[in-house]
Amino acid sequence: MNSNLGDPLVGSLVAGRYRVLSRLGTGGMATVYLSMDTVLDRQVAFKALHPHLARDDSFRARLEREAKAAARLSHPHVVSVLDRGQDGEVFFLVMEYVPGRNLRQLLDESGPLAPRQALALVDAVVEGLAAAHAAGLIHRDIKPENVLLGDSGQIKVADFGLARAATSSTSTGLTFGTVAYIAPELVEQSGADARSDLYSAGIMLYELLTGVPPFRGDLPVHVALAHVTRDVPPPSELVPGLSRELDELVQWAAARQPDDRPVDADSLLGEIRHIRTHLSDEELDLVPSGAPSARAAAPAGATEVLAGGDGRGARAAGAPTEALAAVLQPTTAVPRPEPTAPPSAREAKRREREARKAAEAAAATPTRDLGPRRRGAVWAAVIVLLALVAAAAGWFFGVGPGSAATVPGVRDLTVAQARPLFERAGLAFSTREVFDDEVARGLIVGSTPEAGSEIRRFEDVSLLVSKGPQLFPLPDVRTKTLDAAEEALTAAGMTAGKVTEAFDEEVPAGAVISQKPAAGTDARRGTAVALAVSKGPKPIPVPQVVGMSQSQALAALRTAGLDPVVSSDEVHHRTIPRGAVAAQSPGADASLVKGGKVTLTISKGPRLVRVPDFIGKQASRAAAELRELGFEVRIENVLGGFFGTVRDQDPVDAEVPEGSVVTLTVV
Repeated sequence: MNSNLGDPLVGSLVAGRYRVLSRLGTGGMATVYLSMDTVLDRQVAFKALHPHLARDDSFRARLEREAKAAARLSHPHVVSVLDRGQDGEVFFLVMEYVPGRNLRQLLDESGPLAPRQALALVDAVVEGLAAAHAAGLIHRDIKPENVLLGDSGQIKVADFGLARAATSSTSTGLTFGTVAYIAPELVEQSGADARSDLYSAGIMLYELLTGVPPFRGDLPVHVALAHVTRDVPPPSELVPGLSRELDELVQWAAARQPDDRPVDADSLLGEIRHIRTHLSDEELDLVPSGAPSARAAAPAGATEVLAGGDGRGARAAGAPTEALAAVLQPTTAVPRPEPTAPPSAREAKRREREARKAAEAAAATPTRDLGPRRRGAVWAAVIVLLALVAAAAGWFFGVGPGSAATVPGVRDLTVAQARPLFERAGLAFSTREVFDDEVARGLIVGSTPEAGSEIRRFEDVSLLVSKGPQLFPLPDVRTKTLDAAEEALTAAGMTAGKVTEAFDEEVPAGAVISQKPAAGTDARRGTAVALAVSKGPKPIPVPQVVGMSQSQALAALRTAGLDPVVSSDEVHHRTIPRGAVAAQSPGADASLVKGGKVTLTISKGPRLVRVPDFIGKQASRAAAELRELGFEVRIENVLGGFFGTVRDQDPVDAEVPEGSVVTLTVV
């Protein structure tokens, strides 16, 4: 049955931007859809919160804060959070879409992996966690379902939009996470930190090596209690032949007490890479024969959500892609170090423990009764051996590589300036470049462990060196409406700056004419982009051309940027001479845009009218008729005009222009 049938979101356009194409899967908090971002023309994963959670104001506000925090994180092994918002009753997150499948599906199909493949996968996960932790985020739900394996070979940790900022309180009565991978402190609700993610990563590495999680039970609560009360067993119990280094790595990462785990993800990542370069090819490519498959051995309830959380998102299943297979191939490009390379922190501790155990075993070994003198010699030798071990341990942890040292503060220094400070402290360091908006390029942002931390001298310190602010190309928002331009800038991590208006003959009113900085310019996230918005074409006042000659009127209108049109109909006009403009439309009180048309009507001059003969007739009647014909009348009285009779007239019985003066001589 088509899972999209009856889903009102499928086919809809949410927030005027996201076209929902199909449903990918449903979890405990949200439903995930494949959608198209119609603004940037790309596919995205659209996560719609379940209605009962969307109505919870406090939950929605917390999730929005977490999404904003996650959106600041940009790393190749972390799924990016692109947008969040609300459209009516739909509260949603928008994330990077990674076509492919997840690690759970790979485990279900292949069962346990060779150590080389397992370490390569966990390496990418822990590197992503290191970047997230450095940004102040913890995940709290690391599990195979949340590790996406892209068709192009990407390995990405998903659902950081559900994390809480590490700087805020993480002790909460609502525990997210799959119970098979949950850290003990989350079960006890005693608060989580970045080391909780490392515990889950250690459990996941155990499953990658053996095919099953370490703790199983009939009910989720039984599994949760096992995390609190039992130590994770070495994976070699299920897969004989696994190296002791892998056992120690798993048990170190998944130690019950947070203080017994790696201090941070960078420390765990360093140990993973140390083991990958020091194990032999036979140890790395060990085929885990006889181990139970993940699908067959997973108990009922072992992967259920303890409380809340999201379920598995749908991903395309099938055989591994060539790109992903290349990541998991049994090859390594890391050269094996010379035998004289210094031991890692865990190797040094392991050797110390072995020496101590050997001395204790020697002291406890029964010997033949060789007599008091011989027994005294043996005990003397044992005491000397123990003294040597104690002295070696005292030297190692007192003044040697195991002695304590304080990480110096080197923020805003160059690596060259930091080097003598580390030499005086007896510490070694490595460097890793990171983007930073505040610290100048080439200067140190901070260190892992952080300044002031007390560590052993054999432990490496990672210095984070600024690459300067991370730059992103500005999108082209020209010709877009102001609202659409602001949305495009927000989606690209920028903001709209000062908005000005200007007339433009080509860009319609309300659309963006120009932007500053220009499109394609590399700018840091949050850059304000100034926008100039069109007011449409500039209005042009229509000039007064009535009374001008036709040629003068045409020139005046064209100079103003208008398009004059001469009417084919000419009219008579009493006062405007023939060939001049008698009328215009529109008139001089109007405005037009550039190229607007103005119609001109040309004068034929005044009309010719025959003047009747009024000589001998009464002057009053003659004057009335002449005025009715459109003439002006001038009366000249002779002898006072006593009789009121027209004695003479000028002109008389002739055609003259309308409005001419007719003179009447009256007696």
